Amino acid sequence: MDSKKKNIKGIRIRTISYGLILIACILYILVLCATVELSMEYNSLSKATDDYVASVQEASQVTDASDYLTMETRLYVINMNPKHVDNYFTEVHVTRRREKALDVLEKQNNSAEAYGYLRKALEKSNELMEREIYAMKLVAVAGGQNTEDFPQEIKDVSLTPEDQALSTEAMLERAEQLVFDENYQEMKSLINDNINSFFDSVLAATQQEQSDSSQDLKTAMGRQRLYISLLFVLNIFNFILVITLIVKPLQVYIRCIKEEKMLEISGAYEFKYLALTYNDIYEVNAANEAMLRHKAEHDALTGLINRGGFDQLKQLLAVQKKQIALLLVDVDKFKEVNDGFGHETGDKILRKVAKTLQENFRSKDYVARIGGDEFSVIMLEAAADMTERIRDKITKINRQLKNPDDGLPPVSLSVGVAFSDDGFTDDLYRNTDSALYQVKEHGRCGCDFYVPQ
Repeated sequence: MDSKKKNIKGIRIRTISYGLILIACILYILVLCATVELSMEYNSLSKATDDYVASVQEASQVTDASDYLTMETRLYVINMNPKHVDNYFTEVHVTRRREKALDVLEKQNNSAEAYGYLRKALEKSNELMEREIYAMKLVAVAGGQNTEDFPQEIKDVSLTPEDQALSTEAMLERAEQLVFDENYQEMKSLINDNINSFFDSVLAATQQEQSDSSQDLKTAMGRQRLYISLLFVLNIFNFILVITLIVKPLQVYIRCIKEEKMLEISGAYEFKYLALTYNDIYEVNAANEAMLRHKAEHDALTGLINRGGFDQLKQLLAVQKKQIALLLVDVDKFKEVNDGFGHETGDKILRKVAKTLQENFRSKDYVARIGGDEFSVIMLEAAADMTERIRDKITKINRQLKNPDDGLPPVSLSVGVAFSDDGFTDDLYRNTDSALYQVKEHGRCGCDFYVPQ
């Protein structure tokens, strides 16, 4: 059986478990990586949108600041209120929305082309400032205002001789012309065009980045779905393996154990090994049990069924209700033989009687030793029409025992016989014993049959 265990072929649960755990860990790691990648792509997509919104807001600051300078210049030209000059230069020196917006946009991941549009817009806005400051100088001079209280940029402006020669009204008209004419509007349009070009460039870059991020996002989601699907398939496969390699063999083993049978060799390697080991133990136990049962039911000296086995046969045949014959056999004057020749010779005589009875009766008949020198024979399928045949058997046996050729002393048997059509009844033994008594009363060495009165 050890050689069978060495040659067991089958899937090992331990090996396949390690493999499934390894595959599951790999898939879980891949799912985790896909989830991280998914999060990164989503963040990239969100960042592209946020950057676009921030860029638009910052670029709008350039436009708003430029428009604010234009508005303050024009208001001052129209009403000559110095507060507009203060507002103008507060924006230029303190608020500085244009410069701050460009500083922010320069740090963002905008293309050089897009940033160049903003830089051009600022340059055009600065060129426009020269025109606006000159116009404010004309208004201050025409209005007779003290320019010493004005910002240094206005102080540094020198009017052309032609403009200095103009009258007050002409100076004011000249100032209005500088901030309202077509040239001024064209310069404003150039600023707006550069800002719009910046918007277009940023929008195109953002759309491209969003498109790339969306594609990467879809790819990451596809991989994640694939890994999750593989995990699902792995779980189904694991479930099938458990059913096939563990649950079903266990069900088979439980059935075999309930039916007190050897286990079927099935399932995984471990279950096959377990079944073979169990079967080894089962065979050993069965052999031991058979040996113990044989010892319990058979006489140690003669090997015949003993009194316990005889009683079990009585119970079995009492239920089966078959036609049987019971023979009770005594060895005549065995005590004298035993005392005269010794116990060893007496034991040999008992073994010889047992062997002779077994040889002369059928294999389906039960020969038992039920006492010291008392034997019995239960004949199955035996009716009263077998009387002469039984008598002849006993006569033959007595002839053999009375004429020994083995050096043992001669002996004879006294036999009582009774028949039953209802199996082993309570009366059968009494009737047989009564027949045996009649034989002993009439000189022994023979057999008598019970005849109902």
